[in-house]
Amino acid sequence: MKTESRLFAGVAAFFAATAIGYGWFSAEPAGTVALALACLMASLVSFFLRVQHQKRGPRAQDRGDAEVADAVGPLEFFPPHSPWPITVALGAIVLANGIVFGLWLVLMGFGLLAFAVCGLVFQYARRGAQRSGPAAGTSSGAASPGAAAGSADSPTSTRSP
Repeated sequence: MKTESRLFAGVAAFFAATAIGYGWFSAEPAGTVALALACLMASLVSFFLRVQHQKRGPRAQDRGDAEVADAVGPLEFFPPHSPWPITVALGAIVLANGIVFGLWLVLMGFGLLAFAVCGLVFQYARRGAQRSGPAAGTSSGAASPGAAAGSADSPTSTRSP
């Protein structure tokens, strides 16, 4: 991610230089603010990628001596299907139409958008807890006579020690 961080830092530097030049020669505030915001957004992405690089270390793509085989394997968890992106888009459309047609539609769009964003963010929040259940090969009702099901000393316990 080091390369991507440098790329976005270069984009941010370009937008910063462009914003300074545009603001100096045109004296028009709207374009200057738009270019400054583009610089800030590119800086934010560059900062995020740099922090991820420091946290996770270099990837195979970041090393010059890496082989193609070093980058194989699962990368992350990607959801197979989700209704939330479409719901977010619908909320954004209703919100944008509300700007034209009235406050009542803005409020409905904002509510739908907030609901959809929360659904999108938290749809897999309990993914780790759903995977940790009773151990394979044991049924939920068949506990050993000496140990209660789900007790702290049970081998099928999902609680931390």
